[in-house]
Amino acid sequence: MNIFQAIVLGIVQGLTEFLPVSSSAHLRIVPAILGWDDPGAAFTAIIQIGTLVAVLLYFAKDIASIAGAVISGILKGTPFHSPEAKTGWMIAAGTVPIVVFGLLFKKDIETTLRSLYWISASMIILALVLSIAERHTLSRLKKGLSGKSIAEIGWKEAIFIGFAQAMALIPGSSRSGVTITGGLFMNLDRKTAARYSFLLSIPSVFAAGMFELYKTRAEIMASTQNMVAIAVATLCAGIVGYLSIAFLLNYLRRHTTTIFIIYRLLAGTALIVLIATGKLQP
Repeated sequence: MNIFQAIVLGIVQGLTEFLPVSSSAHLRIVPAILGWDDPGAAFTAIIQIGTLVAVLLYFAKDIASIAGAVISGILKGTPFHSPEAKTGWMIAAGTVPIVVFGLLFKKDIETTLRSLYWISASMIILALVLSIAERHTLSRLKKGLSGKSIAEIGWKEAIFIGFAQAMALIPGSSRSGVTITGGLFMNLDRKTAARYSFLLSIPSVFAAGMFELYKTRAEIMASTQNMVAIAVATLCAGIVGYLSIAFLLNYLRRHTTTIFIIYRLLAGTALIVLIATGKLQP
């Protein structure tokens, strides 16, 4: 791809990685609409390193506190000695499902599941599931029940949200979308669900990005243009991703996810129409 394409796709990745609208879907849809080649699952995984850096920078204090507490707990033989240590172990537990399913269905994720049929269906289905989760949350709020904090996330919540995260392996599902949805069903408030979602993304996104970077290193290094394109896309993704994190956390303090539900329904439906009318090839 050329530099312009790299910039566009980097911005798309940064905008959609943390919003519950699916970055992998948009990195498949935008090139299809513009008549570009599908950048592929490997490209998506690699430029996610940019948004991973955005998470690391935005939550640097939290991450340092959690990592320090986990190490201290291990050394002292008391792994759950503090809320921060517990959070670290819950992030680890929530990462297991996506690793297992990612390895089991790696070939399908990179081929069959990138079909626009799958993407349109998953965008619409998750929108409906997210709307149910929102109704569940609103029902609790009407009863005067407050949401759980990150410190209150236990094994049940971590495993449930972890399995929800595994659904993000299907393009169109949205990793942040499914984990926020899982968090709402587990009675987390919206901001806490988003915060845990971002922290939970760190191990899996890092592992996937490093693996694909290593696997495709020969192709990337085959030309200066390839290396520059990957670097530019990753940088753009990181800058825009940092801004997206700040926006979403601030937005969810006072709003529901309704706007994202509507967007997913409209985008998924429009995609089906474009495929049915022959404007896009699935």
